[in-house]
Amino acid sequence: MAKIEVDGLTLDYELIGDEGAPPLVLTPGGRYPRDTAGVPELGARLADAGYRVLLWDRPGCGASDIAFTAPSESVMNAEALVGLVRELGLKAIRLAGGSAGSRITLMAAARMPENVRKIAIWWISGGPVGLAGLAWFYCGDQIAAASKGGMEAVVELPSWAPQIAANPKIRDILLAQDPEQYIDTMQRWGKAFAYSDSSPVPGMEAADFARLTMPILTFRSGKSDMAHTRRTSEWTHELLPNSTLVEPPWGDQEWNYVSTFPIDPANRRGRFERWPLLAPMLTEFFAD
Repeated sequence: MAKIEVDGLTLDYELIGDEGAPPLVLTPGGRYPRDTAGVPELGARLADAGYRVLLWDRPGCGASDIAFTAPSESVMNAEALVGLVRELGLKAIRLAGGSAGSRITLMAAARMPENVRKIAIWWISGGPVGLAGLAWFYCGDQIAAASKGGMEAVVELPSWAPQIAANPKIRDILLAQDPEQYIDTMQRWGKAFAYSDSSPVPGMEAADFARLTMPILTFRSGKSDMAHTRRTSEWTHELLPNSTLVEPPWGDQEWNYVSTFPIDPANRRGRFERWPLLAPMLTEFFAD
């Protein structure tokens, strides 16, 4: 475990693989930390394939800090990734991410295209219903709790329990917020997930996609996946100047399978448990 100050935030990260190897950043989805089952295993396989892999906790995830000054949570995370890459001195990086990690990957790359060599993305969140679900999942329960019981109620939400356990400072940061301002921030952050007919990815405009001229591997979403719709992945592919659209190494029902809760620990380890299956395709794609 390592920590670094990035633009006023303390971020938790880990670098694995040979120190002189080409850098590759792996970003998970949801508010899941970098040690969520499947993520370190994929990172280890990429490191074994010859990359210096950066695993990191986004702001508000795992052991990293959080702030509420950015226009949206996605912008906060994307700018944090840009800053982390800068502070670590990583050059000619490769980026890989799934679900929220794919959105943060694209948004960060659009802010530093000259430093990104290749990109791989999968499970791109999108569609009217899928994005509406994100607005509620990330912001709705926060607003409901703050409106009923102030920030004391917010810190008791189950959605903050893992972060507070990993980084007790998160509790103090939350309690320091003014409830009315926090509600306004969550309304603004929720609005940032609104579906648009002009872009498949919230936070990305046509000009942002146009800047991403490096080779990009876009995995097509399953037809049954309503959180990361197939059309979202295809539309993203169409907007990227140098994208290759490929099928993932799992079946159509993958997201529905890994989203079934509660998890049977004897047979299931979480939503990213099968990400290591991506390793052969990513290794081949990222090779020079």
